[in-house]
Amino acid sequence: MSHAGPSTPSRKRSRWDVDESAPQSEPAQQPQKRRSKGKSAKLSPAPEQTEPPVQPVNGTSGSAERARSSHSIFVPPRTHHPPLQPSRSVYCYERLNSIEEGSYGVVFRARDKQTGDIVALKKLKLDEEKNGFPITALREINSLMVCKHENVVGIREVVVGDTLTQVFIVMDFIEHDLKTLLTIMPQPFLQSEIKTLMLQLLSAVAHCHEKWILHRDLKTSNLLMNNRGTIKVADFGLARRYGDPVGVGGLTQLVVTLWYRAPEILLGAKEYSTAVDMWSVGCIFAELLLKEPLFQAKGEIELLSMIFKLLGPPTAHSWPDYQTLPLAKTINLPPPHPPQLRQKFPYITAAGIDLLSRLLTYDPEDRISATQALKHPYFSESPLPKHPDLFSSFPSAAAGERRRKPYESPPAPARAADYKLLTDFDS
Repeated sequence: MSHAGPSTPSRKRSRWDVDESAPQSEPAQQPQKRRSKGKSAKLSPAPEQTEPPVQPVNGTSGSAERARSSHSIFVPPRTHHPPLQPSRSVYCYERLNSIEEGSYGVVFRARDKQTGDIVALKKLKLDEEKNGFPITALREINSLMVCKHENVVGIREVVVGDTLTQVFIVMDFIEHDLKTLLTIMPQPFLQSEIKTLMLQLLSAVAHCHEKWILHRDLKTSNLLMNNRGTIKVADFGLARRYGDPVGVGGLTQLVVTLWYRAPEILLGAKEYSTAVDMWSVGCIFAELLLKEPLFQAKGEIELLSMIFKLLGPPTAHSWPDYQTLPLAKTINLPPPHPPQLRQKFPYITAAGIDLLSRLLTYDPEDRISATQALKHPYFSESPLPKHPDLFSSFPSAAAGERRRKPYESPPAPARAADYKLLTDFDS
């Protein structure tokens, strides 16, 4: 009995592995049963020939019926289900450095020990979770798996650590995020570059909406950009699937970072749709033009005031459903005045102003969709969008790089000891 205790837990820990003991035990017992019946001379045939035949049911063969003996004859066998594979360990990766910590997890830069690929590891926050796996993490993983697109960050796998609270999403590593890039760039993006970035963003958003996914947190810090001029939408922590029709009830208003939040959410709308993402796209468009966020408000009331000042107060014509919103009666509207977009953006063409105004439209029903915006004349007029390969490259803050000053000499070749990598993902 002293040896039975330690052996039992070890078998439980390895029960997800291939169990080779079970299939070997059955053939060892079958010859003993045959010897007890005095039929040792008939041991040479294969075991299936000595077993009693199975009577066919409903015209099926005996072998097929034997394969389904543990299932109802009315339930077809599950032959198309892919084999379930266990998650790999997070220690298959070498930790390089920490990139950032957000509301829904910590992001590391790491290297795959087998392939050498540089990836981003997002550790999900599960420390305080008492009711199972968080729905936000499930939504993020599902959204990334559904929205496979060249301008959406790619998910590679989900790996685990030593405890139930150590779950990591493995994604492609991208050198920059657009918000940091705007702060370190000496000059703003050119018009041709802004058009290229906007086309990529709109293409990704249109794909997500086509797959019935709302991102609900589009902002420049969630747009990643590599050194080849390609951006990828990331951080689907607030994303969720929506139904048909597009507008669905019971959606939370605690979505979208304040500066990029649509007015219908600010006014307490309980039903919203893909239009909330398009308002955020309009704010990103304006930020690319200004090289700073459009609405830098400290609270919701101040943000509404800034929106009303730029676009003019909503009217019965511009937003027929405004008075039906829960918080509409608590807001004092300013005196009517025309939009101030031309004064705010004096160097953009008329087509650019038109696209921006259609993205920043009060009525969600009239707000332009991503598919429609891709066909807007702004993208076909001069200057045309620049090819992504022609974009300038910048040092990656996420990779620990920094811009070298003109008088600095190139760094000396690093020694192997300088690249000692940490593998402790628990910190």
